[in-house]
Amino acid sequence: MSYRSHNCGELRLSDAGKTVKLSGWVQIGRDFGGLTFIDLRDRYGITQLVFNMEDDAALCEQARKLGREFVVSVEGLVRERTSKNPNRATGDIEIEAKSLDILNPAKTPPFTIEDNSDGGDDLRMRYRYLDLRRSPVQHNIIFRSRLALETRKFLSDKNFLEIETPFLIKSTPEGARDFVVPSRMNPGQFYALPQSPQTFKQILMVAGYDRYFQIVRCFRDEDLRADRQPEFTQIDCEMAFVTREDVLNTFEGLTKHLFRSMLGLELSNFPRMSYDDALRLYGSDKPDLRFDMQFCELNDLAQGKGFSVFDDAELVVGICAKGIAESYTNKDLNDLTDWVKRPQIGAKGLVYAKFNTDGSIKTTVGKFFSDDQIREWGQKMGAQTGDILFILSGEKEKTRKQLGELRLELGRRLGLMKPGDFKPLWVLDFPLLEWDEDSQRFFAMHHPFTSPKTEDLARMMTDDFETLKSLRADAYDLVLNGSEIGGGSIRIHDRELQSKNFKLLGFTPEQAEAQFGFLLGAFEFGAPPHGGIAFGFDRLCAVMNGQSSIRDFIAFPKNNQGRDMMIDAPSPVADEQLDELCLRVELEE
Repeated sequence: MSYRSHNCGELRLSDAGKTVKLSGWVQIGRDFGGLTFIDLRDRYGITQLVFNMEDDAALCEQARKLGREFVVSVEGLVRERTSKNPNRATGDIEIEAKSLDILNPAKTPPFTIEDNSDGGDDLRMRYRYLDLRRSPVQHNIIFRSRLALETRKFLSDKNFLEIETPFLIKSTPEGARDFVVPSRMNPGQFYALPQSPQTFKQILMVAGYDRYFQIVRCFRDEDLRADRQPEFTQIDCEMAFVTREDVLNTFEGLTKHLFRSMLGLELSNFPRMSYDDALRLYGSDKPDLRFDMQFCELNDLAQGKGFSVFDDAELVVGICAKGIAESYTNKDLNDLTDWVKRPQIGAKGLVYAKFNTDGSIKTTVGKFFSDDQIREWGQKMGAQTGDILFILSGEKEKTRKQLGELRLELGRRLGLMKPGDFKPLWVLDFPLLEWDEDSQRFFAMHHPFTSPKTEDLARMMTDDFETLKSLRADAYDLVLNGSEIGGGSIRIHDRELQSKNFKLLGFTPEQAEAQFGFLLGAFEFGAPPHGGIAFGFDRLCAVMNGQSSIRDFIAFPKNNQGRDMMIDAPSPVADEQLDELCLRVELEE
């Protein structure tokens, strides 16, 4: 190669004596009078260059004028460093420069291109091309690329075919809001960008392609958080002639392969938990199992003792924090009480009972309960000397959610979420339908194509409200360290059953035909039993690296307002374009 014989991360002491050519960006320069040192960086690493005034004064003067992020090419001799850098892969060597070409000068960057930059989020997103030069961001993007390759390798070896599905599809009323695209050739009509390739991958099963996958871009016009983006990537998969067990085993295998190949970790077999148990024991359908603190219900022991906060509650439930009674001060307990009373959590208060190491008990409800009664709570909850019980009460669903948030906050404060510790879990048997009081109708818990469990098929054909509310879906989520990284189900493959599900979801026969007639029609031509799953690829990258934001694993992410700060999008378009698309509305004079 004309610009480089080696990259900036590969030379070692065994290369001493070689004449090499490197190209890259100037990380930093250091002038020591007779010697000038330059750290040269590319995505592979950093190599130190040395320019000697005694050997070539003009060349040394040229090196002194180099600024940060100048693009240069240097030819020189590899030699052993006298002062080695053990923190750098190339730290045993340096390049004695013989020639220097400035390929492109650079303005002073608006923030430092270092591991710990001084640039804020908005500034770094505006200059994303500079942020992408930083080692932590490069690590994330490289990790993502390797993870995609390992995914393709595993699935290809399992006879999956990678098949692309359309990006311009039909808008559907279920789920999140669609991004819509006007059609110039069909005025007044619109495409939608896919929220997932769901119906297309089911059509592929009908077509006989029994193992499909795609690492695919999806789009949802929804409110954003740190772990949400308007466009995101899925590992999207479908299989024909399978049961739930086949799907779980296949994609448990994929997950184990990815952890083995990317992190060198061997995961044991994944435990399984029903949706109902997850809510009952952890207050969440995606529990973090890196630490214990299961919920314990106390209605039988805590009610009827004259404490109205408990007596009037639908649920009294608590958790036991082990071994913190001595270290947790009154200030800590007050801070935690204030935390649960924040609007984001919404608890009216927090009851605690501290089992001190001297055998005494300190509690906020000692006026209503004796020490012996508190000890009964502790016995039921498995408490020992040195533990603290934290108890909430109120409506069942709301209280479980509040206690679930408290459990996670304690896990964070007590350092129970250990870096490098991964606890996967299959959550099974979700409800098929959710009743919405405001609209007085059912919604699909997952999506309209999810099959009920086989034992619930007959019950689905009734019109009894309570029966329908209790239907279970043949659905499953893969949870990792409290994050849902994958979800799927066995699908309906029978037209009559699919039509019934559309009816339960409020579709008229005409609406169902207009929206999904192509799928219902396909089911009449020999649809096999099938099911699948989709992994959130961006989230999987983040969780495997112990990070919370998926933005750090996307080359060009949007901010929390859905804007691309670098290219300033979304933006207005010309009136001529609006006219072509029949979108401009003339204001009446």
